[in-house]
Amino acid sequence: MSRIGRKPISLPAGVKVTVDGNMVTVQGSKGTLAQTIPDDITVTQEDNQILVQRASENKKYRAYHGLSRALIANMVEGVTNGFEKKLELVGVGYRAQMQGKKLVISIGFSHPVEVDAPEGIEFEVPAPTKITIKGIDKQLVGNTAAHIRAIRKPEPYKGKGIKYENEVIRRKAGKAGGK
Repeated sequence: MSRIGRKPISLPAGVKVTVDGNMVTVQGSKGTLAQTIPDDITVTQEDNQILVQRASENKKYRAYHGLSRALIANMVEGVTNGFEKKLELVGVGYRAQMQGKKLVISIGFSHPVEVDAPEGIEFEVPAPTKITIKGIDKQLVGNTAAHIRAIRKPEPYKGKGIKYENEVIRRKAGKAGGK
């Protein structure tokens, strides 16, 4: 049995879970999320817990068991607390600012880069070199953060670029220099 899949998911107060066939919908104070679960995975609700079980010991369904439980747990976490990713801009003159709902980033290109927030995502700029991405869908928050980071990845020589808050950039030695 999957170590992750067999753990029950405890439901906090104010969270409502609806299972309709293989569609699981989670409603909470921050919003509503829905996820399709594979056919041989059953989701049941007992008291204030959700149990995820599989029908067969097939390798494919053993893999889906833990995945399905993790996806549902992330939905419950998202509608209660939400998720956030923090990015830092490292480099002289690199800065970010909000213009309405758009995030405008100046990172050494000849033009500022504008990023529109997808549905369900909020941007915050607490400092000119810091960006916070918030939302209830963990996958969408991570994907948006990766998209912004890909605009200018940190380079290994000076460490300039957009990096995650706790990311460590492995530095390389530059040229050896003259004699």
